[in-house]
Amino acid sequence: MTKLFASSKYYLQQIASLLLYQSVLKNPVGEAYIKLLQNLYLYSSEDRSSRVTAIECLQVYSTWFKTLAQINLSWQDYLIKQILLDSNPFSQQVQTTEIEKLPSSLIAAAKHDLQILQDIYNCSNKKIAQWVQSTSQASDNLISWETTPSPKTCLHNQDNWQNSISEIAHHYRQHGTGIFARYTALRWQNQQLIGIYQPDPIKLSEIVGYEHQKETLIKNTQFLLAGYSALHTLLYGSRGTGKSSLIKALRTEYSDQGLRIVEVSKSELNNLPAIVEQLREIPQKFIIFVDDLSFEEDDDAFKALKVVLEGNLTATAQNIVVYATTNRRHLIREYFSDRPRPSDSDEIHNWDTVQEKLSFSDRFGLTLTFEPANQDTYLKIINHLAQQAQIKLPQTELGFRAKQWATRGNGRSGRTARQFIDYLQADIATT
Repeated sequence: MTKLFASSKYYLQQIASLLLYQSVLKNPVGEAYIKLLQNLYLYSSEDRSSRVTAIECLQVYSTWFKTLAQINLSWQDYLIKQILLDSNPFSQQVQTTEIEKLPSSLIAAAKHDLQILQDIYNCSNKKIAQWVQSTSQASDNLISWETTPSPKTCLHNQDNWQNSISEIAHHYRQHGTGIFARYTALRWQNQQLIGIYQPDPIKLSEIVGYEHQKETLIKNTQFLLAGYSALHTLLYGSRGTGKSSLIKALRTEYSDQGLRIVEVSKSELNNLPAIVEQLREIPQKFIIFVDDLSFEEDDDAFKALKVVLEGNLTATAQNIVVYATTNRRHLIREYFSDRPRPSDSDEIHNWDTVQEKLSFSDRFGLTLTFEPANQDTYLKIINHLAQQAQIKLPQTELGFRAKQWATRGNGRSGRTARQFIDYLQADIATT
């Protein structure tokens, strides 16, 4: 009992002395772990007034076991994952500042916490299960949560985490921290950034038929990743030509180089300046993705986007670019009633207002046009997708069925081609 009291007290003191990495244990798994240690400490304490029962220790152990089972990670793998995701002064500053140039006290604090967390890491699930077993004196041995080990990281199998601080710093620079490490795709919702757990996995290799547009957008994105001024880009053209898919595929291709995509709906565009300010100091590079863009007259979103595209007194954010898609060449709806007549007297320079509306798309530095797919382009897309899906039909039969599908459906487009291939793949597999 004395040994259990000393061990649980030691780990609780270690956790309480964390200087930077407190958030590693501020989650359901970590909180259940701390609660378990507290119960074991109180159970083994000589102070009768504060002791808990063996049943209470079992109940808290069960809660901890369940939280680990829900995430399907071992305690050790989970702990390392939380360390590598943690957003704290060290992990934030080391992304933009060489480790040698950081304050010595910050480095010392990081090493101090890493040593504590390694001690906790070395206290295995089995050892904790044995502690609880000894308190409960149950006839059956407690099951300890074990699972398949996760892929190795810079902390796995390291004898001394303090000596691995350079490798940890490199990980933070490459992958980021917090929500930007957890997610490569996000959306602005309810005045905050929300991670997208399962983003569209489409790849650049799946998009064919618009090679010039694709190459131009890739090059512009590479400028962004390299730290140069990339151009805000408008992707204009018919529905189903792959404009949105091309933007989404950039995330799949370049997320390991620090690219993140933030989806902003038209209804949230008035928050765009605030979003830019929130992302400005983040080391990762961001595409703000606006799909199906158009404005009504006197739309506040028009003014917000104009500020981001043209700038104001605030310096332009070098790590952010806007990619928007639209089906309209002129983004602001224009009516015949908008056009000035000789009798108009409300505004002297009314034509200037009309021209500002019509030329808003010119404020994008780059405009890529996606023309409707002709038959040759449509069949090229069909053949490419069929090859990727490993559909082995004669070329003439595949083409005939694809043209029939387009005639009976939504016409020739990349979207129609994808729908046809998905249907054909399922049809072949079930017949």
